[in-house]
Amino acid sequence: MAAMFPGMAGMGGAADAGGPPPPEPDDGKMVDLSEKIDKSECYARNEASNFPFTNLFIGDSRLGCKSDADEQLIIHVAFSEFVKVHSIKLTEFNNGADPELQPTKVLLFVNRTNLGFEDVEDIDPTSTLHLTEADLKESADPIRLQFVKFQRVRSITLFIEDNAGGDITALGGLKLLGKTVQTTNMKDFKKQG
Repeated sequence: MAAMFPGMAGMGGAADAGGPPPPEPDDGKMVDLSEKIDKSECYARNEASNFPFTNLFIGDSRLGCKSDADEQLIIHVAFSEFVKVHSIKLTEFNNGADPELQPTKVLLFVNRTNLGFEDVEDIDPTSTLHLTEADLKESADPIRLQFVKFQRVRSITLFIEDNAGGDITALGGLKLLGKTVQTTNMKDFKKQG
């Protein structure tokens, strides 16, 4: 700009004013949304105290998360901002050492807070996943979601309804892939006139 208007060099345009940086261009790439998770707003219902849901984000499937009283498990993941969720990666517990503990049916609920076991039967899920043993392998591709239903996500609740026959359910890892929603911060605008 200074080359076109030499007298304006150093006069402090928007770039010099310390304003917000321009948004990054949308390259269409999906990223791991783990850094956008607001851990203080996340919770699990029916988790075993020695295998809490927080283990799912560590990256070691031997730690993972287990249900406590029965095979059902609720995991609520909240984000610090709105995101678009493209796919989900669920990983088997301890490299599949106990295949009967692997989840087989998972219901996903978007932007529902404080869901309990009594609530999930009364609310239609955003999506239902029927998982195979191959889906849960570390080397398996993430499961693509119906992207139009996951555009402005502030939270996702996973209800693991059933497993492959075990008394409890075990999950080794959870990863959500997508991108942030570009929003306009009204505080960045200056009043005119």
